[in-house]
Amino acid sequence: MYCQKCRTPLKLDHSLEDLNPAAFKLLVDSTTTSETAPRPPRSRSTLPKHHQDRLSEYDSAAKNARQPIFKRDMPPPRNQAPGNPNMSFIMLDDSQMLESPQRRKPERNPSISAQKEVYTLSNKIETADRVFEILSARSDIDHPICIECTDLLVEGLQKRLNSTNKERDAYVEFLRQANAEIPSEEEVREAEKKLDEAHKREKAASAELAALEAEKAVIEREILSLDADLKTQDTREEAFWRERNAHNLTLADFQNERDRINTQFDHDNRLLQKLKKANVFNDTFAIGHDGSFGTINGLRLGRLPDRPVDWSEINAAWGQTCLLLDTVADKLDQFKFHGFELQPMGSTSKILEHLPRKTPTRSGDSSSASASDRVRVHELYSSGEYAISIGLFNRKFDNAMVAFLECLRQLIKHAQGKVERGTDGSVISCPKIPYVIDKDRIGDASIKLGGFNQEETWTKACKWTLICCKYLLAHASNVHEMAQRR
Repeated sequence: MYCQKCRTPLKLDHSLEDLNPAAFKLLVDSTTTSETAPRPPRSRSTLPKHHQDRLSEYDSAAKNARQPIFKRDMPPPRNQAPGNPNMSFIMLDDSQMLESPQRRKPERNPSISAQKEVYTLSNKIETADRVFEILSARSDIDHPICIECTDLLVEGLQKRLNSTNKERDAYVEFLRQANAEIPSEEEVREAEKKLDEAHKREKAASAELAALEAEKAVIEREILSLDADLKTQDTREEAFWRERNAHNLTLADFQNERDRINTQFDHDNRLLQKLKKANVFNDTFAIGHDGSFGTINGLRLGRLPDRPVDWSEINAAWGQTCLLLDTVADKLDQFKFHGFELQPMGSTSKILEHLPRKTPTRSGDSSSASASDRVRVHELYSSGEYAISIGLFNRKFDNAMVAFLECLRQLIKHAQGKVERGTDGSVISCPKIPYVIDKDRIGDASIKLGGFNQEETWTKACKWTLICCKYLLAHASNVHEMAQRR
């Protein structure tokens, strides 16, 4: 037999196991009512079919059952001292304890004794089941239950009892207050008087409510009329805003176009002023210096022992200087050099020297006459081969630089000899050149590179040559601006 809540195996008390038929009938008769009639004990033959199926399933599962993995340890009852839970014991009644094994007579037929014992055990089980069914029918608790579940059940019932007692006390207190607050006859009369006054006020309020409802109906009609006018005004306002938005779009397009034209005008005006202030000569030929070197458009013209410059850069710088001198001569009344002609060709620029004609011979040889118009070509560039020669110097490069100084001297003389006048009568004269040119010398430095240890002097002469070209470039720029104003 198992507990109906936790399914723990139970051992019945000896009072239930040795219950005789008279005591059983007395218990059944005392618990039987008109609503509950005694039912015969259930047997396996009277069980429904689905119960038999479940029983057969249980039997098949029990045959293949193994030892449980977890063993449940049940605490001892409250009135029993703790002991060894592995020890088993048998409950014996007083008659069994007084009867000794020597006085017990052996049964003549062991099979009959076994049948009686089985019959007696079956009757005990059925009797206990019947008792527990009766107990379960008279309460909301399924019997039998173990001691632990009984304790939990008693604790829960105790809590319910306390809650019920509190609820009962609350009802009793409420009833006492209700009995204490029963009004007297004078209070009843006063309440009836107030009720009559309340009825009168209710009638007056109802009349006032009817008047207000009539006024509300009039106001609602006025609201409907005003709503119609409002819709008309909304339509007119929508049309107005539509026209206004269209006008704003047109105005915005016009303003954007105006702003675009004004912006373009300001940009063109700034560009015009920038172009007026721009000096094409200074932008084309930017002459400056880099320490001891004179530079033109970032190209160094010169060479020092501690700062060697590639000959490709030097040749390019001479090409830019030759182009500068030829451009300035063209702007200053298209000046033609006497006996020389500049040919700016970048890094391979040249200067042509026209030699004087020779007198023809008496024999009238044609070869002598054709030789009278000969031209000498001066190469204004060098490959640097002379630097590794011993005692031999490339004189072509020196002669070209001397020829360039001669052309520069002629142009300076022409610029200083002619005075230009502006539209306002101001005089535009060539600025004074700080260095005097005499053959191969400019100032106190020679333009020739021949000989050893002449690089510093030659670099200084090249720098001064660029300074003279810058003065001529400024004069040509002033003459050009004056010509544009006319």
